[in-house]
Amino acid sequence: MIYLDSAATSLLKPSAVEYAMAEALRSMASPGRGGHVPAMLAAETVFRCREKAAELFHMERPDHVVFTMNATHALNLAIASLAIYGKNAVVSGFEHNAVTRPLHALGCSVKVAGRKLFEPEDSIKAFQEALTGADFAVCTVVSNAFGYILPYREIAALCRKSGVPLILDASQAAGILDLDFDDLGVAFMAMPGHKGLLGPQGTGILLCRENAQPLLFGGSGSESRLPIMPDDLPERLEAGTHNVCGIAGLMAGIESVLSQSPAAIFHHEHVLLRLAIEELREANCELFTKEGAQQAGVLSLRSQNIDCETLASRLNEHHICARSGLHCAPLAHESAGTLETGTLRLSFSPYLRERELREACRVLRQVLSTPLS
Repeated sequence: MIYLDSAATSLLKPSAVEYAMAEALRSMASPGRGGHVPAMLAAETVFRCREKAAELFHMERPDHVVFTMNATHALNLAIASLAIYGKNAVVSGFEHNAVTRPLHALGCSVKVAGRKLFEPEDSIKAFQEALTGADFAVCTVVSNAFGYILPYREIAALCRKSGVPLILDASQAAGILDLDFDDLGVAFMAMPGHKGLLGPQGTGILLCRENAQPLLFGGSGSESRLPIMPDDLPERLEAGTHNVCGIAGLMAGIESVLSQSPAAIFHHEHVLLRLAIEELREANCELFTKEGAQQAGVLSLRSQNIDCETLASRLNEHHICARSGLHCAPLAHESAGTLETGTLRLSFSPYLRERELREACRVLRQVLSTPLS
């Protein structure tokens, strides 16, 4: 099998992730739910994972690392926390449904800023104009559909200057780009554990500047006499029993990212991206890339002769895993002009090898050149 769908989930993970999860299942109870050894071991593991995440994202306060079920959960927490102060939101033209649907559900007025793919100046200019009168903003760091690295640093600076709180969606960037939370000065940064951080599904992280508003209410392991959630982070946002096994696996994934470094991982995936572009340049398809553009290890394409779902199905017959469709990001496809067709998306990981990608591209070229029967 050749796995080219890491933008959805990093299927290939360090062996330490599996070991850490199994060890947690055997030896750990719930943090904050007792002073016995299994409970204390769980508490220590959860705290050490916060410390590792704070180290990776250059945060001074590990207690402002909040564990969530996934990036969608984290984004819902962040958006709901800011929307109580005002409903006027600015978003980039490349947001995921995990951003647009919560905004819609909360009745927010949404202004879309920057619709040109691989043109950062357009995004910067559009945000600069759109921030007037905005209550908060949301921007993805990397488009999950196209790999476009938005000018998130410049957008963060514009938001700071305008006094507009910013939520960064780092779903496709965490573990791949060197993100400095404290330096960026954003209100929140959300991410999953199961993509670039190489952890298991069912884990996510929300980095918080200040206290946020909880979505769930219940046991927190502290301040049990209070009828409301505690004021302090992370307890305020972490109601109920933690996913201790998942967090243990996430810590192992983050440790692997730290040992390799995001810069080295990005370089590896960028080499693969350039290789895929070169291998498919003469193929019978449209590649969504641009010379000199800031692009992560994601390459979308489409063919005039074969729809993207059929392409993915034909690749699957050769044990090649790729994703087709809109990738839960219709706004991004609307911006790129691919809303009606979707794309076939190839996405890479630290564990994908050049020989595997060359073989996948060879098969894809063959499929693209073979008429449908």
